[in-house]
Amino acid sequence: MFLVFVATDSVQRKTVKSSVVAAVGYAEPDGILELELNTGRVYWYFDVPRREYDALLRASSIGNYFNTRIRNRYRSREVRAR
Repeated sequence: MFLVFVATDSVQRKTVKSSVVAAVGYAEPDGILELELNTGRVYWYFDVPRREYDALLRASSIGNYFNTRIRNRYRSREVRAR
């Protein structure tokens, strides 16, 4: 198994209103969800279906959705710390 990483500049992030998440982006066809937290840390979540990204953006609470549906369900890697 090998991983192909995309540069964070290639993922267009959308600013969101959340007390936890500052911005969200999605890289197709790689299925990489990129989240910038309000702390400034940026994470990639791997093999995330597009429907999960869409549901995250539609959620009434993005922070709650992230914590319950994404955070511990998908492999992740911190790509930028602050």
